[in-house]
Amino acid sequence: LPRPLRRAAATGPGRRLLLSTPIFYANGPPHIGHLYSALLADALLRHRRLRAAGPARLCTGTDEHGLKIQQAAAAAGTSPAELCERVSGLFRQALTQAGVAYTDFTRTSEPRHRRAVRHFWGALRDGGVLYKGSYEGWYCTPEESFLPESQLAERTDAQGRPCKVSLETGHEVHWTKEENYMFRLSAFRDPLQNWLRDNPRAIFPEPFYQCVLRWLDKDLPDLSVSRERSRLQWGIPVPSDPTQTIYVWVDALVNYLSVVGYPESHGAWWPAVHHVVGKDILKFHALYWPALLLAAGLEPPERILVHSHWTVRGQKMSKSLGNVVDPSTCVGQYGVDGFRYFLLRQGVPERDCDYYGEKVVKLVNSELADALGGLLNRSTAPSINPSNTYPRFSEPCFPKVLDSREAKGAGRACAEDYELVAAVASLPAQVDSHFKGFQIYKALECIVQCVRQTNGFFQRHRPWKLDRRDAAEQLWLDTILHVTLECLRVYGTLLQPAVPHTADKLLSRLAVGPGERSLSGLTFLARYHGKPCPFEGRQLGPDTGILFHRL
Repeated sequence: LPRPLRRAAATGPGRRLLLSTPIFYANGPPHIGHLYSALLADALLRHRRLRAAGPARLCTGTDEHGLKIQQAAAAAGTSPAELCERVSGLFRQALTQAGVAYTDFTRTSEPRHRRAVRHFWGALRDGGVLYKGSYEGWYCTPEESFLPESQLAERTDAQGRPCKVSLETGHEVHWTKEENYMFRLSAFRDPLQNWLRDNPRAIFPEPFYQCVLRWLDKDLPDLSVSRERSRLQWGIPVPSDPTQTIYVWVDALVNYLSVVGYPESHGAWWPAVHHVVGKDILKFHALYWPALLLAAGLEPPERILVHSHWTVRGQKMSKSLGNVVDPSTCVGQYGVDGFRYFLLRQGVPERDCDYYGEKVVKLVNSELADALGGLLNRSTAPSINPSNTYPRFSEPCFPKVLDSREAKGAGRACAEDYELVAAVASLPAQVDSHFKGFQIYKALECIVQCVRQTNGFFQRHRPWKLDRRDAAEQLWLDTILHVTLECLRVYGTLLQPAVPHTADKLLSRLAVGPGERSLSGLTFLARYHGKPCPFEGRQLGPDTGILFHRL
């Protein structure tokens, strides 16, 4: 063990990439934690497309099997199929409403997925990694997993009786004894350690990579991969053994293969896959899934990008506390881009982040409405730009210097202006680096810092005070506006993955055409470098009104 690997997708520029969110459990409606996973993946997809880095897909969907759904349907007085149909529709609606540009939506109840799961089970069986054994332990239905004693705590239930609960989630566990199929996970400790040693960026950010290495320092017990059919009817039966149902997590993880045509055509995409997952499902994705893949003769995914959770006013979201945040309510309150911006700007993958309404309002008003929207409004206002054009740049007013300290006495620009030009010139590379490092919040932070610097530049030179009748003043006024619009064009281009509607509005106002919005061809202040600027002298787009209305 493991069997030889079958190489798949090519590497290098122009290669394919599959981005995935977890498939969401269909036992209840979506909340902002689900949406955060999807928005991170969506922003990565949009950024990659702007870089023209090669074909990319974003897959998401709903996980529709398991005991939890069987019980939820019974409690709601409906069938599991009807419950899944309704909840799956709610997830589609929430993702579409938030502007998530998914290309594939998988439901584990679909025939193509069931077929892929049966084939994957066959590959495990043929590889000799499955055996039938008696298994007993504490089973947590909400988490659909067995938990060791070390992860349990003593509590009392609603009737005051002693019970055991999961330390991490507080969900009650029940002692369960069954005859199941077991997967020889214990045999994969060395292969998993070798994989991670050879691929130090396979699990990111770094603290989660270290966490998985620590798990691998301990013994890996074999994994139960089926449940008795008498207990769990709502799932895929084990091929050639109708008394057993395939464990819901094995079934769910195979969605990443079924979506790319496993078992026939997955080689075009696999293993060029980046999974975006919450830290609560790290063990399933970073230990069980790579081991199962290796056992089936496939490579582990290229990267697993892990994020933390959202709390609400410092408390964990839970139905019992009544503090679960509904994404559609948020989109209604803050707008699609306002809500997207808040989650992507405030969400730090390495640590839990806190949500409350006043925080959203303060951030979005300050950064989108005032700093960015105010700058566009002031620099395109008829009073300051009556011709409604992209004004001309004057080299004598803003001569090129090698060092901003040389700026004194040369033209009208000062040292801070040269610092602004240098900051905006280096911004696309900085943003690109942060996206590649799964730190989208840092990319947005860099953009906001530059927006503030540009507001400082505009305020410092007070173009509204300049006398247009004086030819020299007119040149300087045009140059101030040219530099400001060039900065705004860069910000609009870079903000497309996070706030697509707002970025489109901004770029349309600057008359930046659809073919001029990619990152691969992004230039900045060409005239400062003595090159022609295609936008100079161009009529601006129609006034689209306030860029982002204050909340």
